[in-house]
Amino acid sequence: MYLSTIDQPHAGDETSKPLRRRALLMLSGNVFALGTVSLVTDISSEMVTAVLPVYLVLGLHLSPAAYGVIDGMYTGATAVLRLVGGYLADRTSRRKSVAGFGYALSALAKLGLLAVGNSVGAIGAVIAVDRTGKGLRTAPRDALITLSTPPRLYGRAFGVHRMMDTIGAFAGPLVALGILAATAQAYDAVFVASFCIAAFGVLVLVLFVRDRRGAQPSKGVVTLSAASALLRAAPVRRLVLAAALAGLATIGDGFVYLLLQRREQLSIGWFPLLAVGTNLSYLVFAVPLGVLADKIGRLKVVLGGYTTLVLVYLLLFGPLDGISLLAVVLVLYGLFYAATDGVLIALAGPVLPTAVRTTGIALIQTAQALSYLISSILFGLAWTVWGPAGATRIAAALVVLAVLVVALLLRGLPATNAGKGDQQ
Repeated sequence: MYLSTIDQPHAGDETSKPLRRRALLMLSGNVFALGTVSLVTDISSEMVTAVLPVYLVLGLHLSPAAYGVIDGMYTGATAVLRLVGGYLADRTSRRKSVAGFGYALSALAKLGLLAVGNSVGAIGAVIAVDRTGKGLRTAPRDALITLSTPPRLYGRAFGVHRMMDTIGAFAGPLVALGILAATAQAYDAVFVASFCIAAFGVLVLVLFVRDRRGAQPSKGVVTLSAASALLRAAPVRRLVLAAALAGLATIGDGFVYLLLQRREQLSIGWFPLLAVGTNLSYLVFAVPLGVLADKIGRLKVVLGGYTTLVLVYLLLFGPLDGISLLAVVLVLYGLFYAATDGVLIALAGPVLPTAVRTTGIALIQTAQALSYLISSILFGLAWTVWGPAGATRIAAALVVLAVLVVALLLRGLPATNAGKGDQQ
């Protein structure tokens, strides 16, 4: 039977600060090694992506609808490869190898940016290669985290990983700005530096991440029928549907930052710092919300995160302006990511059987990414038809609806207490 229970702690369990610190120290070295790989890789990625929206819309004068297509492609177009990566990782029990190939592919894509120039089609192709790498690596990496962690500490483990990941996302735009300032706006220098940093991340993975293969079923156990049977399990179907609905109600970061830039008439030079502000907030809240999720229930934290997203969308055309608007929106936006990104996978982890856990995680992430592709295209069209304010308010209403539906879908997932049945 595929269903395992979702663990939640006893009331009053691990309430003291010393116990919380001890719980963090109990995390496997593999979690910290994977966090380091993500930290380094995100420095590389965010060096490029922090300036991409403003470059495409203001530099190449793409329409919001055209940008929506590229933005959706950035996350969703290669989402099906998450399933390929997840299945291969489970089939071969070589999760580290599959993740490593994905990281290496994304690193090579940075060099591709040197050759494409201003061609929108070529930029899209390079983005597709980069996202192919991300699609292949994400599920095996997250599965390795769950396989290296007792179930009662999943929230903490993903909180620590996402915190380290976000340190890289926070630093990447700053590194890019420093390179541009030092090289008189030479974007080629940014791309070369991004590749070198990404290559270092691959090296860290090769040297320090353990595959956890010895604890897994032998090769050949995982078949296509076993993987497809995941969707016949009601809890997994509900998780996949919930992830898809959440992705469909979410607009891309680039749109949020473009709306802030237009509202406050920010100069192009300040644009990458919007991502820095979000990532700083994410960095602050990732671990506390991971601990809170283990303590009060992961679903509650996820739903709270999407409720925060409603506030973000409403504030984009609300009463605040100036520094107050920027500060509140960026803090809330980082809070949203801290409450949903890793916590959603922590919520799903105990429900998925070990033998096909990577495939299960990939199913959830693919559903979210494909719906995000649709969301980005539709939001770009809505912006064109109804204007940015109307499109953003419609998005806020859809998030409210998604929160209600997700709460109904996932509330029936059974829960037990942490510390019982933790077998790893």
